[in-house]
Amino acid sequence: MWSLHLRMWLLLTALFGFIYALLTIIGTQFLHLSGISFYIILSLVMMFIQYLIGPKIVEWTMRVKYVRRQDYPQLFSMVEDLAQRANIPVPRIGVAQIELPNAFAFGRTLRDGRVCVTQGILRLLNNDELKAVLGHELSHLKNRDVLTITLLSVIPMIMYRIAWQFLFYGRRRDERGSGNTVLIGIAAFLFYFITNLLVLYASRIREYFADRGSVLLGNKPENLASSLYKLVYGSARIDRDSLKEVEGLKAFFVNDPSCALREIRELASLDCDKSGTIDSEELSALNSKSVRLGFGDKLMEILSTHPNMLKRIKQLSSYKAAGSTYERLKV
Repeated sequence: MWSLHLRMWLLLTALFGFIYALLTIIGTQFLHLSGISFYIILSLVMMFIQYLIGPKIVEWTMRVKYVRRQDYPQLFSMVEDLAQRANIPVPRIGVAQIELPNAFAFGRTLRDGRVCVTQGILRLLNNDELKAVLGHELSHLKNRDVLTITLLSVIPMIMYRIAWQFLFYGRRRDERGSGNTVLIGIAAFLFYFITNLLVLYASRIREYFADRGSVLLGNKPENLASSLYKLVYGSARIDRDSLKEVEGLKAFFVNDPSCALREIRELASLDCDKSGTIDSEELSALNSKSVRLGFGDKLMEILSTHPNMLKRIKQLSSYKAAGSTYERLKV
C-alpha cells in the first residue's frame, strides 16, 4: 500500500514538473516572456491548475466513495440539517476507505462542496460528537476556507519564483549589479519563508473559526471537545505507515494526526473521570485554568496547519462559559 502511494506522489510530482517545464518553454521560447512578471504569471497558472484538479487528488488519495442515503441515513440526516442551519447547499457526502479516524471537507465552490468521513471515525464517535465534527467541516465550506488558503498560498509561491529569478538569473544579466540582485533574491527567499508561516497561521485561524462555526450551528462545545479528544487518541493508535499515507493531506483534517502521540499526553489530564470523553464539567474546569506551552510546543504550533489541541479545547471552553447559545456567539 505504501509503495502504491509513493508511486502516486511521484506521478503527481512528475505531472506538475511536466506542466511547469511546458509552461516555461512556451513562455520563454514562443511568447518571449521572461523576468519577474513571467514567474508571477506562471505561479498564478500553477495555482489555478492545482485548484482545478485538487478535488480529484483528494478523492484519489483518500479513497473516497460517495454514498447513498439508504446506506448511511443518519449521516445524511446530520449533514442536511447542518447545511440547512448554515444556509448552504447540501454537499456531496463520501466515506473514505481508511481506518484513520477523521473527517474533511473540500471543493472549489459552495455548490461543489464535498464532506467526507473516514470509516474509522464512524466507529469511534457517537452521533452528537460526529455531528459536531460535521458542523466544523461544513463551517469550512461556508467560510470558503479552501479558496482562502489557495489564494494565500500563491503569495509564498510568487516570493519563491522571485528569489529563484534574482539568485540564479539576475547575475547573468547584469554582472556589475550582481550584488544587488543577490541581495534582492535573499530578501525574497526570506519573505518566502515568512509568508509560508503566515499561510500556516491563517490555516490555524480558520480552524478556530470552524470550531466556533460548529457551535453556532447548534452543537454543544463539549461534544466537539470530546470528539477532538477521541480523534487524538484514535490517531495515536494508528501505525506510522498508515499516517504516512495521508501526510500530504493532513491540512484538510479536523486535527493533525501526526501530532497525536504528543497531544494525548497533554489532553489525558482533562479526562478527570477517565471515561474517554470530555463532559461539560471537565470543559468548564479547563476554562478557569491557564494554558502555557513550552518552547517546543510553541515552535511545533508555528510550523503546523492546526492549533495546539489543548489551546483549541481551551477556546471551546470559553464558548461554554459564555453560555454558548446561538444568539450569544453570533454577536
